[in-house]
Amino acid sequence: MCTLYTLRLSAWEVRNLMQHYKLVGREWEEVIGARNDAQEFYPNYEAPVVVARDGQRTVETMRWGFPPPPGVGSKAPVVNVRNTASAYWRPSIANKAQRCIVPAAAFAEPDRNTSKPVVIRWFRRPAGEPFFFAGIWREWEGDRGTKAKPNVGRHKLYSFLTTAPNGIVEPIHNKAMPVLLMTPADVERWLEGTAEEALELQKPAPDDAILMDPSLEKKAA
Repeated sequence: MCTLYTLRLSAWEVRNLMQHYKLVGREWEEVIGARNDAQEFYPNYEAPVVVARDGQRTVETMRWGFPPPPGVGSKAPVVNVRNTASAYWRPSIANKAQRCIVPAAAFAEPDRNTSKPVVIRWFRRPAGEPFFFAGIWREWEGDRGTKAKPNVGRHKLYSFLTTAPNGIVEPIHNKAMPVLLMTPADVERWLEGTAEEALELQKPAPDDAILMDPSLEKKAA
């Protein structure tokens, strides 16, 4: 399960990203609150998400995590989608209007080989260029705050797909890794393809597509 990622991008990297993938919409700094320097995202945080709307790909702000399926005891947001055959996820994946892409520069996984404090390992592309998670989104009305600070209203929520780990992630976290979209063709297939074509992307990234970066490491309590 991936519950932490970052989007550390300079202004020119943001411009290149938007030009390369033909993204439009509000100014990036406005979308993420002028905080794109060393920005990290955890469950229930707001983050930039790209959706296909009115024939264009626009950057919008959404909150990370779907509500849990009915009958599930936990109220925690569901931030990853692994079982894409589930009746809970299938309609959103089948509906192209509900697919989205989530920009990231690196993602983190807890190292299963470490004990408390657990070391958090970070993974990124070799040259540091950004990528996207294959996501889905929906509107939902309810409370996404805390008991002390309720946040009742209508929210745009997103989650993203995971798959089996590749050879780089597996020694650290052997359960899953995010589905990574790293080319315009991948993005096009995820946003515009049939459900079957889109789900062909649910596979591990090639081992040479990412590396573990010790310079980003932190410790979790």
